[in-house]
Amino acid sequence: MKAKELRDKTVGELVQKEKELAEQLFVLRLQNATRRLEKSSKIVQARRDLARVLTVLREKQG
Repeated sequence: MKAKELRDKTVGELVQKEKELAEQLFVLRLQNATRRLEKSSKIVQARRDLARVLTVLREKQG
């Protein structure tokens, strides 16, 4: 997900996206710990997406 796309969203949508990504990251980490994750790069991508959302959210709030 691109930062430009995120900047077009409202604060409420960004908060919802943050919750979804945090939950997805938790599930991916759990799968990785139990050796059921096929691609470990999904964790890296989820972390980056979450960081982008948090950055844009803080830009809008501050």
